[in-house]
This record gives sequence, structure tokens and C-alpha cells, in this order.
Amino acid sequence: MKKLNVFEKIINPFQHSPDIAPPKKLLKFYWFYLKQVKTPLAFLFIIGFFAALLDIILFKYIGDIVDIIQSVQSPSELFAQHQSTFLWMLAVIVLIRPIVSLIHNIMMNQVITTNFTSLIRWQQHNYLIKQSLNFFHSNFSGGIASRVMSTAQSVRNSVLLTIDSMWRVIISALTTVVLFVELNIWLAVPIILWIIFYILLLKYFLPKTRERSHKSAKARSRLMGHIVDTYSNILTLKLFSHSAREQEKTHQLMTHQTNMALYSTRLITTLDFALMILNSLLIASTVIVSLLLWQNTLITAGAIAFALSLVIRLNTMSTWVMKVVSGIFEDIGSVQDGIKIMTAEREIMDKENADRLSVPTGQISFSNINFAYHPDKPIYQDLNLNIASGEKVALVGPSGAGKTTLINLLLRLFDTQSGSISIDGQNIKNVTQESLRGNIGVVAQDTALLHCSIRDNILYGNPSATDDMIAQVLKQTKAHEFVYDLVDQYGNKGLDAIVGENGVKLSGGQRQRIAIARVLLKNAPILILDEATSALDSESEAVIQEHLETLMEGKTVIAIAHRLSTISKMDRLVVINHGKVVETGSHTDLVAQGGLYSSLWKLQQK
Repeated sequence: MKKLNVFEKIINPFQHSPDIAPPKKLLKFYWFYLKQVKTPLAFLFIIGFFAALLDIILFKYIGDIVDIIQSVQSPSELFAQHQSTFLWMLAVIVLIRPIVSLIHNIMMNQVITTNFTSLIRWQQHNYLIKQSLNFFHSNFSGGIASRVMSTAQSVRNSVLLTIDSMWRVIISALTTVVLFVELNIWLAVPIILWIIFYILLLKYFLPKTRERSHKSAKARSRLMGHIVDTYSNILTLKLFSHSAREQEKTHQLMTHQTNMALYSTRLITTLDFALMILNSLLIASTVIVSLLLWQNTLITAGAIAFALSLVIRLNTMSTWVMKVVSGIFEDIGSVQDGIKIMTAEREIMDKENADRLSVPTGQISFSNINFAYHPDKPIYQDLNLNIASGEKVALVGPSGAGKTTLINLLLRLFDTQSGSISIDGQNIKNVTQESLRGNIGVVAQDTALLHCSIRDNILYGNPSATDDMIAQVLKQTKAHEFVYDLVDQYGNKGLDAIVGENGVKLSGGQRQRIAIARVLLKNAPILILDEATSALDSESEAVIQEHLETLMEGKTVIAIAHRLSTISKMDRLVVINHGKVVETGSHTDLVAQGGLYSSLWKLQQK
């Protein structure tokens, strides 16, 4: 079966694709992905026709065999007179049909199903991962992940089931009509009426099914997002003893999702009942018409056997198709729910042919910056700040003054409404975001570690670093005191120990040391310390401050700290309040001025 690998390479799920938002309209959204695999889908469409046709031929053989048996004078002459006919039937049943089925299954399973799903997920992930920070703040991370997984699967299912079921119902219905007309025109009347009423049923029920499936999918996504958010914040839930409250909220969302699902299935139950009545009338009318025609010697017994077997087959198949169609519309509802997330325009984009940032000196300039998260609540109004090459600047101010926001603007996690930010004379909006952030090392207030090993977390700073280089930065941050003694639940030790989701298996101080070690390894020309030592005890802070001073040598540094003792040795302190620079100078000068900084300093000395 290893030879099937050849077919599995026909679709490359990681092929190059335009880095653009998919269309917002449903059909165009589908075509955005389908056109990338149109050749395999077209071949599946063709092979599906022959597979459906061969199924009909089998039922025709039943009637032919009955007529052949009745036509021979003696059973001993059966094979002698009809040898070639039986050999051809045997070839179709034993050879041709299995081959066609194999080709169909290879196209379905090896070529399209898995790779097409991965292609959609890969492209959707690549598009979403470049969304702005605000996008991820505005949506449940669990909801986004759920939609990436479910939307791709729903696109695949709805397309493949449509191709597969469409041929079965079209071929079965049309060939049945044609073959019945050949036998006798009256035999085709029940099936023609059945087709008309079957189409009317679809026309009435399917739009309603699509609408209800969309509502059900939307409710399911809300429930999924809430559950993931609950699990992600399980410590907060336990610390505040809100299990009962959380259960009530989950109960409400799950009740709504259940009601929406039942609202959808009620329609399906009604449809199934209507279809059962229609199919029963088809079987009964075909039996009556067949017997009347046979009684008047207008058709043979073989024709009756063929007609009844085909009608029963059509009865079973129509019920299956209706369930498939309901499933297709459920998938379409899931796709509709995901489109809003998948097609959201990016708020922050690289300019076409943007240059890579070059940082020979590290001079930073904020010019006439205006920024607001909400239009009626401006954070900055015409803020100006210049940071010289190699200068160590501390941003100081009350909580909510906008210190971290200024860092986010420098990193271009948000864009200014007006004004410009430049590094060595290069406007950060004219360079790629990857090169911008690649030249800035950040130790953030909220330490974030990936759910992987200590080594992999630190290598985020420099993927080509050796274990010796890792050992050096661990020693600089005193993290070596605990890292090499770590053992996780899988038995991994030291650098190979898994830290858990967001580093949950480490203490706050330990997580912060790993984060600092990661930035040390990155060794970027611009360094940002946003409450870099906030989670450390005084002794560890003193040790790390010594190494941070070594790290800061030759770099442009912006530091934020509420504990003013940690930044008093910086070259310059910039005091920000109400979105403006209100004071600037050394620690000694600002204390002597008796302004805002002096007040903040005195408060911390008490």
C-alpha cells in the first residue's frame, strides 16, 4: 500500500498561495479554496459518474437474468446460449466495478480528503497569525482555533458530499426514468411524479435547514469559546471560588446550543417523515403499475424485478441523500459562522515591497504621536520623544499613563492615528513587521512561555544557539539554579522538561528568569524592559540587575518599572502623564524639581 504515496503527493497542502483575505460571500469563499484543487475535484466528479452508473447497471442485470432464465427451454442450455452475456456481466461485477471503486476511493481518501483539509487550515492559520493584537484581544482564542479546525473540515465535507451524492441522485433518477420509458411509458409515470415532489421538498426544506444550521453552528462556537476560556483561566476560577457561577453561565450557553440544535433537528424529522410518505407512495404505485402492465403482457417478469429493485434502491438512496444534504447544509452553516473570523481584514499590514529594518545605531524618534484605543478616549496627543543611540531611557508615570502603550506602538502591535515613529531614520510603517520586532528584545510584564521544553522556549530568542550559549544566559539570570533540577511528568529533565501551558509548572519568578534568558540570547540592538523584574524577590532582582546592566551595554534601552529603585540609574527618566511628556531628566534632577516624579518617589519611600 506504500505505492499510494504517489497519489498523496498530488495536492501539496503547503503550496504557495496569495497572502490575502478570502472573500466574504459564501460561494466566492468556497471557490477561493476549490480553485486550488480544481483538477483533482474534476477527476473525482468524472469518476463519480461512472461509479454511480455501474450501481444502476447491477440492478439492470437482475432483470436481464430473470428474463434469460425464463427464455431458455432447458436449464442445461442456460450457459451455452448466454455464455458471452454472463462473462460480460462477470467482468463488470468482478473487474470493472472494483477498479472504478478503487480509483474513486483513492481520489477521495488519498488525494483530496486529508490534503485539501490541511491546505485550508494552513492558509487560514497563516492569514490569521498575522492579524493585529487587537484582533486576538477581541475574539476568544479558543473560538478562533475551533473555527480554523471546523471551517476547513466543513468546506471539505460539504464539497465532497455534494459531488458524491449529486451523481448518485441524478444518475439514479435519470437512468431510472430512461430505462422505465424503454420498458413502458406508464412505468415511468410514478418515478417522474416522485422526482417532481422530491425537488419541491428540497426547495421548501433546504433553505430553512441552512438558516437553522447556521444558528446552531453559531451557538456551538460560542459554547466552545466559553469552555476553552474557562479552562485557560482555571486558576482564576478556583481562586475566586466561582465554580457555581461559571457552571451557571456554561449551563445557559449549553442550553442555548442544545435548543438551537433541536430547533434544527425538528426540521430534519419533519423532512424525513415527508420523504418516507413520498417514497412509500412511489413503491406502492410502481408495484401496482408493474403488475397491471405484466397482467396485460406489456412487460416481462424480469422487468418487474428490475423495476422494483431499482425503486427500492432509489427509496434507500433518496433517504440517504436527504440526510447527506442536511449534513451539507449543517457544514455550510459552520462555514458561514467561520467566514466572519476567516475574512476579517488585517488592521496592521506591511506595505507592498516593504524593506527590512536596518539598525546601525538604534536611535528612536516619536514625532507628533496621536493614538486612542477608543475615539473618545485619546491616550496620546501630539507626543514627541527622541531617544539617542545607546541611550538608556526609563518611562515613568502613574498607572494608565500610557507607558506600555508607547512600547506597543514602537513594536507596531498597534498603529498610530497620526504622527510617525522612526528607528535610525526609517519609519516603522515602511519596514516589515518581522524585521522590526526581530531587532527589538522585549521582557514583558506578563511573562508568556510556550507549552514546550525549557530549551525550545529559550531558543525562541535565537533558534541557532547551542546548549553552551543557553547555559551562559541561564547562569546570567540565575535560572541554572532550578532548570537542571526540573523533571516533568513524562520524565524529561533539565532543558528538556516541559513547562506546561503558559509555563504554569514554573513559579512566577522562574518564568520571568526564563523570559529574560530568552531575550539575552536574542541580543537585539534595542532592548525593552517592561517590568522585567516584577516577579522576582529582592535578592534575585539585585543579581539580575547586575547582568541586565551588562546586557544593556551598547544597546538603546527603554525600561518601564513601577518600582522606581530599579530604574534610578538610567541615563534619563521620561515622565508621562495624560498622554504627554511632562518631565524629563536624571533621577537626581527630577527629585530636586519636586514635580510628579518626586511625588511618586516619595510615595515609594514610605
